[in-house]
Amino acid sequence: MHDPVKIGIVSISDRASTGVYEDKGLPALKDWLGRALRNPIHWEARLIPDEQAQISQTLIELVDAGCCLVLTTGGTGPALRDVTPEATLAVAHKEMPGFGEQMRQISLQFVPTAILSRQVAVVRDKALILNLPGQPKAIAQTLEGLKNADGSVKVPGIFAAVPYCIDLIGGPYLETDEAVCAAFRPKSAQRVPGAA
Repeated sequence: MHDPVKIGIVSISDRASTGVYEDKGLPALKDWLGRALRNPIHWEARLIPDEQAQISQTLIELVDAGCCLVLTTGGTGPALRDVTPEATLAVAHKEMPGFGEQMRQISLQFVPTAILSRQVAVVRDKALILNLPGQPKAIAQTLEGLKNADGSVKVPGIFAAVPYCIDLIGGPYLETDEAVCAAFRPKSAQRVPGAA
């Protein structure tokens, strides 16, 4: 049996939150995580505007509700209304800069403007909070990484490090479908598949 997990997903967009256009961030996050994780997932989904105080409050509420992982999408560029990183850092107990560095490395394989992205990752209590890009294709690329034509890893995705990070901060044991994303753990941290 795989541990059930509670995951928070937050799409941050002024226009989508007011119905000007359809939000594509939440479905993209659900789709990818639903394929990547073998654990039963209870979703806590939120669609909110680019308001710093509201973003911070939402992140706190999701962590307090027992989410071990909270993923945001949107609001990480340099535009005036892009405040997701500031809102995320405001609730952090620890910063995890390697995630943002790797996200930009992946995006730079496609667009030179990847250096404008300001995604951050933080730990709050026993939860990992990750800011992801806004476009569904970029969300999948960032999480999964890039493969060569022969299927070998070209650039590792960030999600390979997520399960072990959550182990280290006291969260549940996340098990991935290796066909989508192989989680990396040292041998000493690995469990027999399905064992409690």
